[in-house]
Order: sequence, then C-alpha cells, then structure tokens
Amino acid sequence: MSKLPGNAGVSVLGDKSLEFYRDPVSFYRRRVDKHRGRVFQCRLLNRPTVFVCSVPAMTELLSEKSGIFVKDPTDLMTNVYGDTLVTTNGEEASLLRLSLTSLFTGSGLESSRDFISSVCEHCLKDLSGSGQPECVYSVFKQLGTEMVLGLFLNVRQEQHPELLWEITQLCTEHWHGLISAPVSVKVPMWSSGLSIALEARDKLMGIIKDKLESETEGFVGSLRTLPLPDSGSAAQHLLLFISALIPKALASLLTSFTLALSGKEKEETRQQALMNSDFLDEVLLEVERLWPPFIGGRRLADQDATLAGFHVPKGYGALYISHAVHRDPDVFQLPDKFLPERWRGRNADHRNLLCTFGSGPRNCIGSKLTHVFLKEVCVYLLKHYDWSLEPPSQKLDYKWLPVSRPAETPTVAFTPRVCNLEGGS
Repeated sequence: MSKLPGNAGVSVLGDKSLEFYRDPVSFYRRRVDKHRGRVFQCRLLNRPTVFVCSVPAMTELLSEKSGIFVKDPTDLMTNVYGDTLVTTNGEEASLLRLSLTSLFTGSGLESSRDFISSVCEHCLKDLSGSGQPECVYSVFKQLGTEMVLGLFLNVRQEQHPELLWEITQLCTEHWHGLISAPVSVKVPMWSSGLSIALEARDKLMGIIKDKLESETEGFVGSLRTLPLPDSGSAAQHLLLFISALIPKALASLLTSFTLALSGKEKEETRQQALMNSDFLDEVLLEVERLWPPFIGGRRLADQDATLAGFHVPKGYGALYISHAVHRDPDVFQLPDKFLPERWRGRNADHRNLLCTFGSGPRNCIGSKLTHVFLKEVCVYLLKHYDWSLEPPSQKLDYKWLPVSRPAETPTVAFTPRVCNLEGGS
C-alpha cells in the first residue's frame, strides 16, 4: 500500500478550491504531469481529497467500493434538495432506486417518445426561419426545459404557457442562488445567494405539491403511487427532476454535438449519422466522452480504504474527474481526437467506462431517458438541416463549471435540407 502522491495541505491556507474551480482541466493536467500518475491528493473544500483521473480508479471508486466511498451527507445538495436518490446512502438509496426505476424504463420510457418528438417540432422547426445564426446553447436549453417540465410535471407549453414560464424563472433563480452560495456554511442564512435559492425552492415546492394532489396521469400520477419513505419524498424528487441542472446538461451535450458535426467538411458524417442509427450512437458516445456536461462527482471515505493501490484515510474526499477519466490514454488512444469509429473498434466494449452520468450502482437513473431524448433531437436536426458556424471563426474554448459549455456562446447558421431522407432513430 503506497502513500498518495501530492500534498493534502493544511487547513484553510492549503485549500486549492479556488484554483480548481477557476480551471479544473488545467488544475488536474498540471498535477498529472507533475506526479506522473492519474491519482493524486490535494485539499479541496478544506478537506484532504483524492483526485481520480484514470478509468481503473474511477471504476474502483464508483463500482467495486461504492459502499465505502459514500455521498457527503453535509453537502449543499443535501441541504437544499433533502433526502433524494442522489443524496442518500446505503440501504435507503437502494430502496429509493428500486422504487423509482420503473418510471425510467419499459413502458414509462416508451411513452415519452411521442412527447419528446412534439417538443423537438415545437422548438426546432424554425431554426432557419429568421435567416440569422442561432445561439444554439440557448435554443437547446429552452428545448430541455420544455421537455423536463412536460415529462415530469405535466406542464406543457401549448397548455400552460404562463405556468411553464413561472416555473422556468423559479428554477433559474434556484440554480443561480445555489451556484452563488459559499463553499462552506458557518452561520445560518449567511448568503443572499442561498436565501434566493431557498425562497425559489419554497415556491417551487408549493407548485409541485399542488401537482401531486391534483394530477393522476403521467409521471406525477405514477410517482405519487410509489412506496416512498415519507410523504415529502415525492415532492423532493420532483424538485430534483425539474431543476435547471438537467436542461443545462442536455443543452451542453447538444451544443457539443452540433459543433462536432458543423460545417461542409462534416456533411458526410451528418449523412452517415442520419442513415445509420448505430453510427449516431457512436457519435453521441464520443460527444459524451470528450465534452461531459459535469466535471465529475465527489464521495467521502466512510472508513480507511485503498484506491488504485494508495492508502486513503477515513474522512478523505474522493473526486473523480470525468474529463480526465475519459481521456485516459491507456484506454482511449488519441484521447483528444473526435473519433466515433473507436466505439466499434478497440473501445467497442467500453461504453460502461464512461462516467458522464456517473457509473456503477449509483449511476444516473435517467440515463436511458436522456439517451432517447438526445437521439430524438439529433435525428430531427439531421433530417431537417445542414449547419455551420457563423461566423466561421469563433472561439470554442470550454468553461467546465458549473456545467460545461463553450465559454463564448457559439452561433450556428441552419439551412433546410434539400431532401429529407429517412434515417433511423
């Protein structure tokens, strides 16, 4: 058993949180080069923390030792969202997952397709209508918002435009309040940002509870019938499912897809993705690999343990960095290249090595629904449009926190396809 490379630093003064949050990619790359390894330690959130940047260490953390490295019961997500599938540990988390799984698989998943198609039609049918380039991230964020609120809360643009707008504004206030809150809580209600988040949360919870009392159909109706731990659990989960985080993540991935397949030089790739459903899957896997919407996830060591052969004392944090794991050169050759064909070659059996939406027994319960949504949107775009960056030379450097996307919102010009060939979906 070896000692972790790096230095955990001293309390407060040795904390590297600010450096990490300014540029997490440069942060981990400098230390991977310095320590000549993809697992190291630093002090983050004023806690000694293991940084996990390799595929084997990520798999060990999230799968083999998921019962040892647990969710932090004191983090901001728990304080604001309460005990949900994402924030609980142990048997409670397993029981919640068992109860909720039926809503995201089987008939529940299939029943979502028609609505997702209708949202695509509503949000994307006029992309070329104005004759002006579109800020694609904004377009996709609106699309994701309508999808989330329609699926999870039965609030749909054509039926409830004012309520949809109100909830969207509250979700935005809630999100902005959360990301403006300080890292460490020392005194109650210290932050105007947190106050804004909590006020918006209370208003959202009022709307959600009204829906749970009145709706008998769809996701809301099914959720209220599940054997959940207490009367407030359904509302807490709905608050999580309609949070601004999900539309932002969807918009991030769709923006990256659009940019990766942009321009005349990618016309053949777009055509292949339209005609070959398996190839489109490979394109989406490569988008997730290179541009994951979340930088990673954090756990706490519940007992003394080992990780990648290094000793990890009880109480240490462990942070897996998706951007780094997905570029582990021992698994993904030419890791910085966009190569969809890798997923039918050397990496054909490596889909479970991505951690875009987590991995192991606590991976995202909605990952299949997310894939259905992304694929429906991409097929719609491929059937109806060609597109390119306008202007052609735009700065596409990414910012990675709180949700990744190009730092300067790119604009894309869409032109209708001359012939809408049928493709697989």
